[in-house]
Amino acid sequence: MMNIIWFIMIIVGMAVAVLTQNTHVINDAVIKNTQEAVVFAIGLTGIMAVWLGLMNIAEKSGLIKKIGRIMSPFIRLLYPEIPKDHPAISSIVMNMVANMFGAGNSATALGLKTMEELQRMNHHKNTASNAMCMFLVINMSSIQLIPLSVLKIRADAGSLDATEIIGTSLVATAVSTIVGIVACKLLERKY
Repeated sequence: MMNIIWFIMIIVGMAVAVLTQNTHVINDAVIKNTQEAVVFAIGLTGIMAVWLGLMNIAEKSGLIKKIGRIMSPFIRLLYPEIPKDHPAISSIVMNMVANMFGAGNSATALGLKTMEELQRMNHHKNTASNAMCMFLVINMSSIQLIPLSVLKIRADAGSLDATEIIGTSLVATAVSTIVGIVACKLLERKY
């Protein structure tokens, strides 16, 4: 469906550019903006590689398990249907930690691993379980202690104080996460 929407948007944009005799806009978009997209993607690759490497070291050293034990009461409250010491717990913890430190792109790989683990426990394979819904809500709204990707984008854009967004990001994401958790818990009772 998204491919169709993108195709229609591109065709309509090109048709409007031709009809208004602004075909140079198409060339600018194809040549200049695609180059900027590649440079941006390569810049994010460095952050992702560093963060995934750190998370891999933390997992192999046992740090993630220790963090998981500390967060265990909170995780048990959010995901009561996941058995204790299930691999999904460590995946959830790693994803939460990656999101808290703003490595959202790196957290995607951990999120996919978590969803695989949760799907194995799901009795209705064609319907998302409560744990899967809760995980998605927390993943998408997660608390950002350090919004690393946003800081990089602001620094690349020439911001004089790229870190000034940390306080507001923390408040906004904390509120969104709390609201999401409450909504999930209320809907779990109904459905």
